[in-house]
Amino acid sequence: MSNRKDLTNGSVQSNLVRLTLPMLVGIFSMVAFNLIDTFYVGKLGKDELAALSFTFPIITLIFSLIQGIGMGAVALISKSIGQNNLEKAKRETSDALVLGLILAVFFSAIGFFTIKPVFSLLGAEGHILELIEDYMSIWYFTIVFVVIPFVGNSAIRATGDANTPALIMIFAVVINAILDPLLIFGIGPFPELGLKGAALATSISRAITLFVSLYILFFREKLIKLDFPPINVLKRSWGAVLYIGLPSGLSRMLGPIGIAIVTATIAQFGKSSVAAFGVGSRIEFLSMTILIALAASFGPFTGQNLGAGKLNRVEDALKKAGAFSLIWSVSMAIILFFAGETLAGFFCNSEDIIEKTALYLSIVPIAFGFQGIAQTVNAILNTIKKPMQASALILFTMVGLVVPSVKLGAQYYGLQGIFVALAFSYFIGGSVAYLLCKKWIAKPGFIQAQ
Repeated sequence: MSNRKDLTNGSVQSNLVRLTLPMLVGIFSMVAFNLIDTFYVGKLGKDELAALSFTFPIITLIFSLIQGIGMGAVALISKSIGQNNLEKAKRETSDALVLGLILAVFFSAIGFFTIKPVFSLLGAEGHILELIEDYMSIWYFTIVFVVIPFVGNSAIRATGDANTPALIMIFAVVINAILDPLLIFGIGPFPELGLKGAALATSISRAITLFVSLYILFFREKLIKLDFPPINVLKRSWGAVLYIGLPSGLSRMLGPIGIAIVTATIAQFGKSSVAAFGVGSRIEFLSMTILIALAASFGPFTGQNLGAGKLNRVEDALKKAGAFSLIWSVSMAIILFFAGETLAGFFCNSEDIIEKTALYLSIVPIAFGFQGIAQTVNAILNTIKKPMQASALILFTMVGLVVPSVKLGAQYYGLQGIFVALAFSYFIGGSVAYLLCKKWIAKPGFIQAQ
């Protein structure tokens, strides 16, 4: 029996809560997935942990594009479901999965043959580079087990069912947690594979989620068609997904790039400042997780209501999400202002790092809500097929605000100036995004009809 949810009727607030809470669980599951890998690999030694750390930026970049494709799929499928056009939703789901498969093969081929040159450019060498080859050769070879479940879960979320993707992610975390020690250390009948074991455990757990998500889409939701469509239909489906997915994926890359520039600027104030920024950023992520989940819920919610011609519900949802984000931001700012040093102490025991982390947490959290608003606006604009506007807002914040203001803040006010610049950039970026989104949605003819 289908778990499809109608998001076009009922309380806006209730619908958002029903979508957000499972997505929150899903995000924490992804964090747990990475933490478990890091925990067990760390027991192998510093070289293995360093090798795993080297892989994060490349995997993050690939995931950025995959997330863009997922967002494109959600936008199309949720709109078709909102229009009660289930045949179109089936076609879009099937075509998006095939597109995901093609992209997986592409990433696999390119990545497999460029491991050494790419990671050498990042600074890896010697034994660490060999370990990276061990890990990434397996990861690239099995990347289809990463891409297809992500696209499949995006399709499930488009139906309004956020619970099932969250349960699938939890299942993947449990399988990975069981397999990691068995394959890394060779417990019982299992071979001792070291870092290769971590990659294999990840691949097996993802492979299981692939079959689970496809089973649900095919048998429960009946959203997969097995016939091969005419080329013009296929091109139209792929074009619609990529129209949203490519700009969205590429713009997501600006975040890691911008943070890298900020980190390089902070580095001039010493290693302890960089460490403090790292600790503060991790606490920031944990504090903002609910806002990230809320923003993610706007994909299926906006798509279904757009398809049903109820854009007023999206405007209402944006107002409610904006208000909640600001209330959450103020609450977190107060808590972190007083508890900053205590929380920093859980991550390190250096007084210098704790003091600088507390400084970060006394300034930046007041702007958390505006970051949440910006992410919500991004989800809305992508879903209503305005990916260029969504990307432009991200570009404006990162390139037009964050980078120059951080440089100026560092020059005139040191580390504190950098933290103030970040808060200022997030405040302006979120405010501009909110005001423009409201204006654009109300503008006649702004929403594409197709």
